[in-house]
Amino acid sequence: MTPLTKEQLVKRIAQEIKSGYVVNLGIGMPTLVANYIPKGVDVVLQSENGILGLGPFPDEQDLDPDLINAGKQTVTVLPGSSFFSSADSFAMIRGGHIDLTVLGAMQVDEKGNLANWMIPGKMVKGMGGAMDLVAGTKRIIVAMQHCDKKTGEKKGPKKMHAPPHRGWSGKLNCQ
Repeated sequence: MTPLTKEQLVKRIAQEIKSGYVVNLGIGMPTLVANYIPKGVDVVLQSENGILGLGPFPDEQDLDPDLINAGKQTVTVLPGSSFFSSADSFAMIRGGHIDLTVLGAMQVDEKGNLANWMIPGKMVKGMGGAMDLVAGTKRIIVAMQHCDKKTGEKKGPKKMHAPPHRGWSGKLNCQ
């Protein structure tokens, strides 16, 4: 079986988004989901750095270096968007007001344990919002390709090689 391309993966994930949802899209591949939300599906996209109302990922002509998401990627915003503090953003997340989070991962094991906050041996400046998102969001989708592009190693091992999030074992429903 031929693996899905990134574009095929994000198109499939976009089909899971329902009208009325507040959705957080993580950095990297998850950000591309915004480009494939079906017409007629009314959602609000949130970024943990304090944006509510993100638009599609920008084309070259739409780049605005002053509009960035939590991963410092340039983004677009829709009319009526709002900007607020990171503290307010995390209150939304921790308060359970995010319906769906799409995030990337380094590994997800067969029990649904997630590793996405650090790469062993690399400097960590902080774990970002992933831990809060995994704990506070109603539904989580992990957007990842199943094999490491450099080593070919499976990203879904029986036992984790990367440090997993603690305390959320099995929260992910791996299908």
